[in-house]
Amino acid sequence: MAEFEITRETVIAADPATIRAHLLDFHRWQEWSPWEELDPGMRRTFSGPDSGVGATYAWDGNRKAGRGSMEITGVTDDTVDVRLIFEKPWRATNRVRFDLTPADGGTRVSWRMSGERNAVMSLLAKVIPMDSMIGRDFEKGLARLRTVAES
Repeated sequence: MAEFEITRETVIAADPATIRAHLLDFHRWQEWSPWEELDPGMRRTFSGPDSGVGATYAWDGNRKAGRGSMEITGVTDDTVDVRLIFEKPWRATNRVRFDLTPADGGTRVSWRMSGERNAVMSLLAKVIPMDSMIGRDFEKGLARLRTVAES
């Protein structure tokens, strides 16, 4: 299987702690995640602690939203690591990492997802490159994160 990595970044006029609070609490992802609007009736389940390492968010939605789960697996002052498991429309386990670094005007936020492309994803990537397909969602999510963190 082929490895992939998708990264997008932006600068947010807020301190890292403010941004990190939006990343560590899956309840707050509904404010900024680009995928939350795919299915207004999506079923969401939260387990573990309210935020931080061990916090888990599972969803089950329509064809567009699919089904899967996320768990925060690591946190430092400048990183948040998440294990992302997709069950539908295809199976995949990916690593997500948010890096928060000082920048002129605030904090540079880098959103990275990596993993292995299964056969279905490799075939789909020949038609629609994953970087452009997922990258657009990351850009939309970062713009929304900027809006909520700066308000």
